[in-house]
Amino acid sequence: MGLTLIEKIIAAHSDADHPRPGDILDVEIDARVARDFGGPNVVKNMRDNDLDLADPSKTFFTFDTNPTGSDQKYAANQQVCRIYARENGIKVFDINAGIGTHLLIEEGLVYPGATAISTDSHANILGAVGAFGQGMGDKDIAAAWNKGKIWFKVPPSVKLVLNGKALSGISAKDIVLNLLNRFGANELLGYVVEMYGEVVEKLALHERITIASMGTEMGAITILFPPADEIISYCREKTSVHFTPLFADADAQYSKEITLDVKQFVSRVSRPGKPHDTVPVNQTKKIKIDSGFVGSCTNGRIEDMRVVADILKGRKVAPDVVLKIVPTTDKVWVQCLEEGLLKIFKDAGALVSNAGCAGCAAGQVGQNGPGEVTISSGNRNFPGKQGKGEVYLASPAVVAASAVAGYITTPDAIPEQPVIHNRPGQKPVHEHTVHGRHHPAEPVMVTGRVWLISLDNIDTDMIYHNRYLAITDPKEMGQYTFDNLAGFEDFAKKSQPGDIIVTGRNFGSGSSRQQAVECFKALGITVILARSFGAIYERNAINAAFPVLTYESLDSLDLKNGQNLQVNFETGKIVNVENGRSITVTPFSEVQMEIYKNGGLF
Repeated sequence: MGLTLIEKIIAAHSDADHPRPGDILDVEIDARVARDFGGPNVVKNMRDNDLDLADPSKTFFTFDTNPTGSDQKYAANQQVCRIYARENGIKVFDINAGIGTHLLIEEGLVYPGATAISTDSHANILGAVGAFGQGMGDKDIAAAWNKGKIWFKVPPSVKLVLNGKALSGISAKDIVLNLLNRFGANELLGYVVEMYGEVVEKLALHERITIASMGTEMGAITILFPPADEIISYCREKTSVHFTPLFADADAQYSKEITLDVKQFVSRVSRPGKPHDTVPVNQTKKIKIDSGFVGSCTNGRIEDMRVVADILKGRKVAPDVVLKIVPTTDKVWVQCLEEGLLKIFKDAGALVSNAGCAGCAAGQVGQNGPGEVTISSGNRNFPGKQGKGEVYLASPAVVAASAVAGYITTPDAIPEQPVIHNRPGQKPVHEHTVHGRHHPAEPVMVTGRVWLISLDNIDTDMIYHNRYLAITDPKEMGQYTFDNLAGFEDFAKKSQPGDIIVTGRNFGSGSSRQQAVECFKALGITVILARSFGAIYERNAINAAFPVLTYESLDSLDLKNGQNLQVNFETGKIVNVENGRSITVTPFSEVQMEIYKNGGLF
């Protein structure tokens, strides 16, 4: 029985010759990365636990979330990382470099068959070159810095074949938005997706990056592209490492095999709030916008910049629209300069910033205000992710055309005169504060009052919003829990130590932030029961010794909000204390119990 591509990569980086889904293995990591977002907490973990670096030459900092240092807390955090890097001989890709995942490819630090982890939840971008990238929390990163490897549960694989010939004007962004429409936010949750088919074989690197980056929004561990000859040649030019590209065996076993015809794909737009809520762009045409954004790790390559320049050349951005353009890396920025693209952007009235993540994680460019409507080439439009306004996701071509028109449109339907409009503002919502609480001792069985939060796809921005990411003291995090989740903004005030949360599918999707776990610990929440968890979130919870369990159905418990529930982590038995009804779910794994009893990964 052959191996899938992810199994091949794991076999090459572990002691297992034939890894299978469900196996928990220590995996050697080729590139171990912390960003200015999460980096200071990695440093804190290293210092607090007196951990040494396994190999400084494979350890990196990337300052991409706030590459201008415009926020004082980010600037302070960056300096913490710089000092640690100087003390330990770590390479820093500072605020003049660009997005870390792209730099790993550009600088030859990652190549086909390699492994990498980062505090970036879009580290799966590296699947574009046939490498395995995984976003992880700061505890995981610190452990990997110390040991050179980290435990990993081998995921099941899906073989996705794209056949047919795409309609004219269908970009890689349109392809992935069509995939989001087909699979939603959690059908592929926990899977590795391997891409095949005549369409896939013809995709260039920047197109593969665009599709791979949004695997996170589909809940996938990663999207892996078997490396084409052009990709292999590109990577050989960039790296000094001798590598052998890896491919799945012909008799590899997949959990699912799915074939789609891209002739059915159309240009699409994600509506505000949910990346997977995509509709044909025609359904959103003429919606007035206030701003446009081109960039992010999904669509900031030189090819994206050229598409935008072709549309903007000889045109002007609509008078009451702000267009913000941010290349992925400094090399892309310089290429824009050398090719005359920056002049086209400036002549059109666009704002161009230095390379970086831009609007994500409260970055330097791309945030919008209350009531503002933005069309963005980014990968996420969760509430509050890119500001307090509404964000539509689309291809760079649609963003550029819309910025000129003043409303959402396509390049073939730009009006001769833009639409000019005024939009009333909205009063900002005042934030509340409560005193932080400490998590109680960790017993194997707990009893507590239930919060029924019957929602799927509660992402990390809803749990712990990015405007609080500069906070590094876990005790301060509890007060902000769920204050970006509609209907539960007062959760932190009303919760009590010992409470239990019962929720739906894909809880904790989105970012890799450890804070989305620590905030519950600070409030004294004892366990979260969900139908499924985001892959990074589940790891973060386990590593923090915060109990999480999955269930298929709790219907037989006849559970109501506010009732008391008893949960046994060792046996998986769950009892409704009010009526005595019980069920059994999968208990802690051996690894989870070991980490839990140890009080955390360290």
